[in-house]
Amino acid sequence: MGSIVLTGSRWFGVLFGASALVVAVGCSGTEEVVQVPVAGGGFVGTGDLSGNPQPGQQWSVPDAGSGAGIGENRPKMSDTALGLYQQGMQAFVAGDLATAKSQFTQATQADSSAFQAFYSLGVVQERLKDESASASYKQAFTLQKDYEPAIVAYAMLKARKGQLSEADSFLTQKKNELPKSAAVLTALAETKSLAKDTGSAQSLASEALKINPDFKPAMVVIARDYYRARKLDLALYALQGILDGFDSDNPPRDKDNAEALLIRGLIFKEQGLRAKSISEMENALRVRPDLVEARVQLATYYLQAGDSAKARPVIEGALRFDNENVLAQLLLGDCYRLEGKPAEAKTRFDYVVKRDASLPQVHYNLGLLYLFSANVPGFTPVQQIDAAKASFTKYQELRPSGTADDSDELLNRVKLKRGELEAAAAAAQPTPPAAAPAPTETKPAEEKQPTEAKE
Repeated sequence: MGSIVLTGSRWFGVLFGASALVVAVGCSGTEEVVQVPVAGGGFVGTGDLSGNPQPGQQWSVPDAGSGAGIGENRPKMSDTALGLYQQGMQAFVAGDLATAKSQFTQATQADSSAFQAFYSLGVVQERLKDESASASYKQAFTLQKDYEPAIVAYAMLKARKGQLSEADSFLTQKKNELPKSAAVLTALAETKSLAKDTGSAQSLASEALKINPDFKPAMVVIARDYYRARKLDLALYALQGILDGFDSDNPPRDKDNAEALLIRGLIFKEQGLRAKSISEMENALRVRPDLVEARVQLATYYLQAGDSAKARPVIEGALRFDNENVLAQLLLGDCYRLEGKPAEAKTRFDYVVKRDASLPQVHYNLGLLYLFSANVPGFTPVQQIDAAKASFTKYQELRPSGTADDSDELLNRVKLKRGELEAAAAAAQPTPPAAAPAPTETKPAEEKQPTEAKE
């Protein structure tokens, strides 16, 4: 599948699926690899969201079919719908999903047969957590029965919701209907991988490459499945073939593949290769500014170095594409904490607690906020330090067993700070006046009895 080129302000192709391939990232939890549009050229900036497509950025997926006889003789979108569609794409590039949704919706109203518009509407709806996304995808492949992007997105949305058997059944049916579709086989391989059926995943992805030897998503699925299965050496070998190649006879298959860069960055993170991991995340974002996972990982590295100024635009960009992302909200709160904005920080941390109070890190970060901020609105100094103690204690209750951290040291600082506040409060009390000496009781002089004369 080739790249889509952005020529001037004209878009060719459609948005990548919002959850085209869902990645269960081993010990790191479950991450989402989303798809987007493409332009050739060198890298410009890290995750540029100016609204103007930059050389090297990928913002749309090609429309062409992945196998022989797929995607031929498709009807064209009407000129009116196309104009609205392009405005929606422009809004998406700027991270303005609400406007993108509105423009894509209008495009479907202007041309009820515009299957590409229904698909891209589904992409934006899925990112906005709109339950209508599934219906939009379904309408796209109902209008155009071999429309692979919508077929894949519909199945992967089910997989993201944990409906793996439904996704598997749907894709198996489509595989029978479209036996020459490398895209359907690749999506089915991904579903098998999510179900921990590595053998089937590898076999299906290989089958997809037999149909289309240059089908990059199948190559990435092979690497990602090895990663999920914790076969990191094999994953790195597969990624080398995609990103670096092996020699002049075996050049890289797709050196700017953002999903491959992200996976390799996650592996390097596990291996403690900080500089290499940061480089891969930055490169992934230069190509795919919408990759929320890459933004979260990169901002985490920046914050660990205490560089909130560098982290904040990265994480704010993540929230443009997923404003309910709990980790992104947590990181933005920590940016505000480091910038001395306790009210803004607490708002973000409170959001995270409301969404997932079981996340240890939010309680740790709240503890830091209460302990080190000069003034958290609504708290007295004593209330602040007591809240810090409660937060660090909660963090210790929730953290994984065997975690080595500085929370005990921080609790000792809380105890010392509490003592200092109590001492300061005592010293600030006015000294009561000295008590007047008790009056001395004067006894009356004893009356002297007359002396009787002796006889």
